[in-house]
Amino acid sequence: MALILSIETSTKNCSVALAENGKVVSLKEETSDKYIHSEKLHLFIQECMTKAGRELKELSAVAVGKGPGSYTGLRIGVSAAKGLCYALSIPLISEDGLTILAKDLLSKNEIAENELIMPMIDARRMEVYTTGFDAQGSALNPIEAMVIEEGTSLYPSHSKIHLLGDGSSKCRDVLSDARYVYHNLEYPSAAALAPIAQAKFENEDFEDMAYFEPFYLKDFIAGKPKKLL
Repeated sequence: MALILSIETSTKNCSVALAENGKVVSLKEETSDKYIHSEKLHLFIQECMTKAGRELKELSAVAVGKGPGSYTGLRIGVSAAKGLCYALSIPLISEDGLTILAKDLLSKNEIAENELIMPMIDARRMEVYTTGFDAQGSALNPIEAMVIEEGTSLYPSHSKIHLLGDGSSKCRDVLSDARYVYHNLEYPSAAALAPIAQAKFENEDFEDMAYFEPFYLKDFIAGKPKKLL
């Protein structure tokens, strides 16, 4: 039996799930514009373990959403995951947030072969982190930071594009023709990461913890300090 703790902190959603053989037995998550990861993540981990009546020493592995997304959120989530794996001498598993979103949508909807799934994670302004996925959940291209603007046409050879993720909301006015279908699925969740983690655990698809880092995609650029009135 595999007992895997999944952590997802790449967006405003601070999410933790505990799963036995891929089935979620406890879940704790909260979405906040204030990015509460630093104050809530370790509390959520403990709450998930307590709710399931399990102890950290029973874990078989830890899975983490590796990004792209919030620089601070990713650092917090990856640091916590690596810390647990080092302390417990268990493997680390990871998956990118777009794949988590795409497979979450696939688990709840039927997608035809000529249709495409396009998760979008907010990258500020009119930019999103995105790529297309086929009906089996396989990425067609590497993840990129894309500017969505007037005249943008996504994968014109596909009859329907399913858009989801917190970045998709900024596209509604620009991508508005009948090909684009919007789904109310905003953030990657640890619950959706759990079955992915189980499959990777069974295939022994583990990360090298000595070299593993979050998938930032873009370099961090600090904002200008606000002027005090």
